[in-house]
Amino acid sequence: MSSTGEQLSGRIEHPATTPRGWALFAHCFTCGKDSLAAVRISRALALAGIGVLRFDFAGLGGSAGEFRDSGFASDVADLVCAANAMSDAEMPITLLVGHSLGGAACLMAAVDIPTVRAVATIAAPADVAHILSTIDPECLTRIERDGSAQVSFADRPFVVGRKFVTDARAQALEERIGALQLPLLLLHAPGDDVVGIKNASRLFQAAKHPKSFVSLDQADHLLRERADAEYAASVIAAWASRYLPATDWDIRPVQPMAGVTAHETGAGRFQVAIQAGRHRFLADEPVEMGGLASGPTPYELVAAGLAACTVITMRLYAKRVNLPLDQAFVAVSHSRDKDRTPQDRFNRDIRLVGDLTAEQRDKLLSIADRCPVDLTLVRGSDVVTELVETQDKSRGGDSNG
Repeated sequence: MSSTGEQLSGRIEHPATTPRGWALFAHCFTCGKDSLAAVRISRALALAGIGVLRFDFAGLGGSAGEFRDSGFASDVADLVCAANAMSDAEMPITLLVGHSLGGAACLMAAVDIPTVRAVATIAAPADVAHILSTIDPECLTRIERDGSAQVSFADRPFVVGRKFVTDARAQALEERIGALQLPLLLLHAPGDDVVGIKNASRLFQAAKHPKSFVSLDQADHLLRERADAEYAASVIAAWASRYLPATDWDIRPVQPMAGVTAHETGAGRFQVAIQAGRHRFLADEPVEMGGLASGPTPYELVAAGLAACTVITMRLYAKRVNLPLDQAFVAVSHSRDKDRTPQDRFNRDIRLVGDLTAEQRDKLLSIADRCPVDLTLVRGSDVVTELVETQDKSRGGDSNG
């Protein structure tokens, strides 16, 4: 609900792990919550363990209200309302992220959201009235004379009212930043031809430490290129991590393992013999890939690990809190799509058998998202590779070694 009572349309990007914090994303002027930058940055932050709420300001996208009746101050008030709603839902906003004019709105709203620990902006103007310079002077004259006029932003028509113009001129953004007293990250592209790089310099000078600036190199103002949006999100997530609470609680600890070995058998092109502790089995590729199909594929082994870990983790939890879980079934499949972020996806279907309430089933599903293998896949891992030198008998090595 907006500050003036209109219903706002929003979407929450839930992280697959226990959230490290919750962010509120403010989109650029006239863009909306489903803009490329809003979607890509929100999802990338969710992958980093930061949940994100993104919503349409009044009169845009799926939100109620008239754009002509809105102004910058009402957008700021709506950010505060959204943050309060998230706190009421036990998802307090700890990070504000704003794009373009949405960045300016975040800077203005931050002091009124007590749970916020850090603010990041992308291509934000140093002066809210900067947006008026993008309006044709004749249209601006009609707005001030007649009360409203249709203008074009990003090749889309909008009716802008006198309230927006008056409101934009009344903001003292740099003064507000000077009193922010929160960690600030500014991201801006040197070649931004909509909001010039000098705006970033003014904001940086006005802000108190801790403050950081990151150049977005060749990015355009709207971050249309996927790589630019994902880079911005990765920088924000890494920077914000030091200001967000750590989550070190898992359902069960990860036990050390003796290690797994694999070597070629010589049968077929890909058959591999695997030894995991006392267990021996084969891995292979399908016949259509040139293999013998004599064992699971590498990705099937990864999926099997996720499926097994999910079942075991839910069983441990059910036993711990005495839930009537008779049996759990988990099916996992893997797919890859180059146009998706991230490209790899594991789809997991869970079937629970037992006299469980809806609340108990929901709890078990949330526990499944915290099994150690799930956390390893979602959080990412470090792989350290070393070449181990061995004696090669075919080249005259010592046969007695």
